[in-house]
Amino acid sequence: MLISPVKVGLLLAVLVRVDAYAQNSSPSGWPIPDWNKPPITDANRKPAPRRSLAGTWGPAEGAGAGTQASGVQLKPNNGKPENQLPYTTYGSELYRSHKALEGADAVLTTQDNDPRNRCEPLGVPRYNHYNIRLTQIFQDGYKIVILYQYDNRWRLIWTDGRELPKLVDGGVEIGGEIREQRFFGYSVGKWVDDYTLEVQTVGTMPEDRVWLDSTGRPISDQVRVTETFRRLDYDTLVWSETLEDPKIYSKPWETMRLPLRLHDPRTDVMEYYCSPVEQEIYDKRFGKAAAGKEAR
Repeated sequence: MLISPVKVGLLLAVLVRVDAYAQNSSPSGWPIPDWNKPPITDANRKPAPRRSLAGTWGPAEGAGAGTQASGVQLKPNNGKPENQLPYTTYGSELYRSHKALEGADAVLTTQDNDPRNRCEPLGVPRYNHYNIRLTQIFQDGYKIVILYQYDNRWRLIWTDGRELPKLVDGGVEIGGEIREQRFFGYSVGKWVDDYTLEVQTVGTMPEDRVWLDSTGRPISDQVRVTETFRRLDYDTLVWSETLEDPKIYSKPWETMRLPLRLHDPRTDVMEYYCSPVEQEIYDKRFGKAAAGKEAR
């Protein structure tokens, strides 16, 4: 199924209703997401496995909890003083140059300049802030792989003891060699204890290629992304993220603290693509009409 990203809000609302009513009628060989699992209590809580994040995970608060259309989870872009970000002068200017379809300064559909709507890869950390629904995590003795549902993208986190690359202008340095910038950057994870993995990522794409979130907040290639994956019990994982980007923000700040629930590993995960053709069709049918109406 090819899905334009601008149709996400309506689609997710429909899917929430479908999931709620159809979960018991799905064929046994193709289970659908169970967003109405009973809460975790002392009576049904099972211990977490040691040093394992593996599983199919969805937002614990329901299908739409990871959408983040209004901006990163902990700091939605809604104009409230408590959610204002600590921009540098350059960061503030860059934000004003971005024309987003969501958030406090949203523009009409045909006026945006979001790289997402050209079907560009979102990059890290934006993949963490865009429609987190069913996220699959696999691991072996050397690495962890995160499979993001949106655009069927995957990401590597190395856990074999290698050092985090040194961030330099235009890329990273590894063993005296300069390597290229990457949409997902270079991620290295270390187990803080048996149930907590800390991941750091550097070497991401520059600010003219990626955004932080769907409201146009910026991010640069000087960012250091720190994520913490805390396995509270067998069924619960908390995914947190903090950004340090001295080019865009005057101090580090926390973007999300998203609780996830474990789903049946046999759950069928729908395809969710960004399609230029679908985007063009949507703009012709809805976007341009909306722009014309606004102009009148």
